[in-house]
Amino acid sequence: MKEEDFLHEEAFRDRVSTVTDTGKRNWVFALKPSGKWYNYRKILAYFYLAIFFILPFIKVNGLPFMLINITEGKFILFSKIFWPQDFFIFAIAMITFIIFIVLFTVVFGRLFCGWVCPQTVFMEFVFRPIEWLIEGSPNQQRKLNESTWNKEKMFKKGLKHFIFFMISFVISHTFLCYILGVDEVYKIIREPFSEHLGLLTGLIFFTYLFYAVFAFVRDLVCTTVCPYGRLQGVMFDKDTIQIAYDYKRGEPRGKFKKGVDRVEGDCINCLKCIHVCPTGIDIRNGLQMECVGCTACIDACNEVMDTVHMERGLIRYASENEISKGEKFHFNSRMKAYTVLLTIMIIVMGVLIGTRKTVDTYISRVKGQLYQEVPGDKISNLFDAKIINKTRSEFPITLRLENGEGTIRLVGSNVFTLKKESINEFTFFLDLPKSALTERSNDIKIGVYNGEERIQTVSTKFLGPFK
Repeated sequence: MKEEDFLHEEAFRDRVSTVTDTGKRNWVFALKPSGKWYNYRKILAYFYLAIFFILPFIKVNGLPFMLINITEGKFILFSKIFWPQDFFIFAIAMITFIIFIVLFTVVFGRLFCGWVCPQTVFMEFVFRPIEWLIEGSPNQQRKLNESTWNKEKMFKKGLKHFIFFMISFVISHTFLCYILGVDEVYKIIREPFSEHLGLLTGLIFFTYLFYAVFAFVRDLVCTTVCPYGRLQGVMFDKDTIQIAYDYKRGEPRGKFKKGVDRVEGDCINCLKCIHVCPTGIDIRNGLQMECVGCTACIDACNEVMDTVHMERGLIRYASENEISKGEKFHFNSRMKAYTVLLTIMIIVMGVLIGTRKTVDTYISRVKGQLYQEVPGDKISNLFDAKIINKTRSEFPITLRLENGEGTIRLVGSNVFTLKKESINEFTFFLDLPKSALTERSNDIKIGVYNGEERIQTVSTKFLGPFK
């Protein structure tokens, strides 16, 4: 191949598929796919949508199954409450998730994007089917777009965008249920709008945001906006399983002629793989950043191969080494390293969750206060106690000195009662015998008890006189 021909062949890599040579938007009118892989994706997508809309209504022991209340710093996962003090667990979980995404991408490419990404699921199984139903096939959509604004165009466009907006409104409310809880959202809906203008403004903003994404931005999210899609190019290697065109079998391309012995490759240049692609790429050009791994081109090519009585799999899930060298997939050292690292992180996260305390206690001397001498030849220090009760029940506690004998005197009350799901603050005096103090600053341990059950032991300092 001459250099100028090669440069022409590779010119598609100079821009994303959703932009023309002149820099204008290349609107994708995708043909509706059909086939085995599309049916699998449809089942998974409807399951995902059912989970998304039903999950906020599920409660276990009176708690939502999942709640992400950012405003109050309260998170509920699998009906377990997590507070900002548990942020380190979320940090470990986020690192673990990133490692999982890297491992998953190294092994399976953009499988996540094509099968479970919310953008793809909503676009390809909610919004685009509505568009096909109202505006028709891609050719009919093009014709409608190019026509003047007559009654038919105004009706179809108006109906489509009205439905798109209402679905976006429902999606926004569902996300709000994940943040505030279904009960709180239902309560807000029944109250006058004037009492929740800030919340209503945010709700309308996100409704228009979702509407804009699915009505206008669409595939640009996958090809331009999403950082995950951009990062994947540096994660792939030649053992990564991806949607690939078997160029050894398919080239050179040539039209199919019935009853004529074929001397070209198996690709009959029907272009159906391009017509069904939601990002408008030609998979035959090789690995491209815009490919979301949706399998639409696999189904389209298999359907054509069945029609011309050729073997399926011209486009299939395969690694570059499988296509070029005929090697079967193998778990290489890079994948093994990520797997070991992921396993370690999962174990660490499991231990952290398993040993997570339901009550966190922080005890420290009141700043600026020296010791006091009290009757009975004792020294007294004033302490602040902050006790975080992460449970949904109130219960009394007692504080006991663990390493010695001393008296704890609560200021302003006689009982420590922890309110549910809150930070409880107490002030108390600790009196120790002078004879027990050996240093200017003495290490002490205070136990937090619920009845006779020790919940936690806290270490702090007790200030005594100079020796």
